[in-house]
Amino acid sequence: MKKSASYRVFNLFNVAFLSLLALVCILPLVHVLALSFSSNSSAAAGLVKLWPVGFTTSAYEFILRKPEFMQSMLVTLQRVGLGTTVNLLLTLLVAYPLSKETAAFRFRTPYAWIFVFTILFNGGLIPWYMTIKWTGIMDTLWALVLPGAVPVFNVILLLNFFRGLPKELDESASIDGAGHWTTMWRIYVPMSMPAIATITLFTIVGHWNSWFDGLILMKVPEHFPLSTYLQTIIVNIDLTSMSGKDFEILRDVSDRTAKASQIFLGALPIILVYPFLQRYFVKGIVLGSVKG
Repeated sequence: MKKSASYRVFNLFNVAFLSLLALVCILPLVHVLALSFSSNSSAAAGLVKLWPVGFTTSAYEFILRKPEFMQSMLVTLQRVGLGTTVNLLLTLLVAYPLSKETAAFRFRTPYAWIFVFTILFNGGLIPWYMTIKWTGIMDTLWALVLPGAVPVFNVILLLNFFRGLPKELDESASIDGAGHWTTMWRIYVPMSMPAIATITLFTIVGHWNSWFDGLILMKVPEHFPLSTYLQTIIVNIDLTSMSGKDFEILRDVSDRTAKASQIFLGALPIILVYPFLQRYFVKGIVLGSVKG
């Protein structure tokens, strides 16, 4: 089929616009990476653009030499593993019944509004902190997982995806004698992999990037997740525990290069995970948001 001139111009404009948009998204990350490998003086003088100036790995050496880094990495991996499992399980258990029609679940609407209410209003930081303290989970991994165990946004996304599935599948499973557990795990979950992959990505990113809760809920630095550790490593440098090699490395590290290396280290795992979920991501978030 022969394409018209207007179609070719429109297609060319789209390609140019999307290429420009991709550069706008990629270039800041390239700049941060170049800054993290640049020398202290070059970064302070503003000479670094998209390529390292005075190449050095001092910023990474300063961070990676500390045993607290690997400990915080382990805490974060445990948090991501446990938190993602808990979040996905509870999201499925909440989204499935709320996706039913009112005739099948009489109190669906009141329950749905209870969850929506938590998005619009919250009790504030102090009641949140006191609740966690009184449950006795302070300074444990559960303190980083349980307060956000039911992400309501993910619930809404998944229940809307469930509601878009053919009702005939549910009816045929019921005729064959399948209960709700069998229907959910054998029919709904396998057919909802795009939406599940989307909320999995949201959950992983949320747990990986979260630093504030670790700062106020963990009593000792050894229990800090990686984001909390990276946020505090430059702000609170313990000079008494540093060796001569540490001082030599720190001499070549500036606040800008250290922060750049922290940003890149914090983003690297998500960058590596995203390509495996990207093919589900757009489909899941679109299909889960168009049906109410």
